[in-house]
Amino acid sequence: MSTDTDGQNAPGSAKTFPQLIRATAAAYGDAPAVVLEDGDNVVDSISYRELDELSAEIARGLLARGIGKGARVGFIFGNGPGFALMLAAISRIGAIAVPISTMIRANELVRVLRQSDVQGVVMNRTMLGKDYVERIVDALPELEGQECGALRVRQAPFLRWIVTTGDDLPSCIAPMRFLTDAAASVDDDLLREVESEVHTADQMIEIYTSGSMALPKGVKHNHGPVLFRSHTMREMMEHVPGKRIPCMLPMFWVGGLMMYLVPGIESGGVVVCTERTLSNSRFAMGSVLAEEDLETIRGPKPWWGLGMSESLGPYSWGDDFRAPGRPVCAPMDHFAPGYEIRIADEENRPVGDGETGEMQVRGYPIATGLHKIEKTEHYTPDGYYRTGDLCLIEDRPQGRRIHFVGRNGDMIKVASSNVSPAEVEMELQSLEGVHSAYVVGVPDKERGNLLVAAVVPRDGAGLDLAAIAGEMRGRLSSYKVPRAYFRLEREEVPLLHSNKVARREIAKMMAERMGRVEA
Repeated sequence: MSTDTDGQNAPGSAKTFPQLIRATAAAYGDAPAVVLEDGDNVVDSISYRELDELSAEIARGLLARGIGKGARVGFIFGNGPGFALMLAAISRIGAIAVPISTMIRANELVRVLRQSDVQGVVMNRTMLGKDYVERIVDALPELEGQECGALRVRQAPFLRWIVTTGDDLPSCIAPMRFLTDAAASVDDDLLREVESEVHTADQMIEIYTSGSMALPKGVKHNHGPVLFRSHTMREMMEHVPGKRIPCMLPMFWVGGLMMYLVPGIESGGVVVCTERTLSNSRFAMGSVLAEEDLETIRGPKPWWGLGMSESLGPYSWGDDFRAPGRPVCAPMDHFAPGYEIRIADEENRPVGDGETGEMQVRGYPIATGLHKIEKTEHYTPDGYYRTGDLCLIEDRPQGRRIHFVGRNGDMIKVASSNVSPAEVEMELQSLEGVHSAYVVGVPDKERGNLLVAAVVPRDGAGLDLAAIAGEMRGRLSSYKVPRAYFRLEREEVPLLHSNKVARREIAKMMAERMGRVEA
């Protein structure tokens, strides 16, 4: 078996996804590509050769069902061979893959199906004990009595068919043979011709953001940047042929997709999945991460810097894993190839040493745009993406260091002063018995907002909230001190599918506990 990932026609030279799938099949053959495990048992597995052959069959079925270049196909699969198979099948014919969260609720599903303009949906019927046929039928009641292939749904006007695994399906949803039986009418020669017309500048995927600051957005990425980024991540994560690569994050989100799945496949590694990921656990990605949670995500390099769906994942890393007194990520001492960055003020002018500004990023891996959103809403006139991340510049003898401070949208206005929740959370989290803390604003007529702290104890620890309040009064300026403190158990922390903390939900919870919910 070849392990060359850098020669001509090898996986490391692929510039489109059809090239990657063909190249990995040739290079790694019958080696396992993606496996789904339950403890020590392999539940499902797909080799590199099978990934090529089976995705080709589904791709031919998609072509037969009217899916062509630029058409949008949604798919709902948990981490595992099925996700990799659908991503390969859709993208190798130049269609746009739209992965949808397995944690999505009915109202959110309707919004994504409509906003994304998907023509078809393929899904695994059962995941984590939930029936997704029931979920989509409940979300789209107009489906009742309709025939798959000729759907007419006002809430998702471009949707024509839904396909799933499993049996005993309503007429509006077809089994997988809807695609595989149709594949016979399209031969492999035609598929190869279709693949040859897929170019680096063609859109490959639309990744939906977590929705932590606003409604989820569809982020558009092309084949070239996805593969360029995969080459970088393969090296950064030290993926090599045969290496077991545990995929801890969901593949429908940029973290699982671009840190584990795509570079793992390119490298010839074994991408190891379980039905439950960190998104199904109580791991919470807040503005400040607990030390035990940091250990969960620690990689071969202290790269836990900034990244997002719009940048195809993390693009920075530091010489230290975490700078003392700083939240979430490693300090930014280095940036991945392909990115230009600047820390800018509100007029998009670079700031200097000791100053805080917004992280702005441009370059080849940056999203070409957001679906149905004008570029001027999120991009500067000279092409930088406005991340909304606030960062502090530190000029040192050994080189410039950039520190993440917090999210612009997270800043809380208190009596005409801006408070960074991350700063307050860092102090709270340093107290004995505190696992994590989340500081939110509850509307107040006099002060604009009242700072309220939701404090999560360590397992088995008690919390003296009065003592915590006294400690905080001694550590922070008066306007930064929370006015109320509430205990919040880990299982009560509301999470988005990306494991980011749903701060708006916490704010609602705190308002309810304070009796400040308006009728």
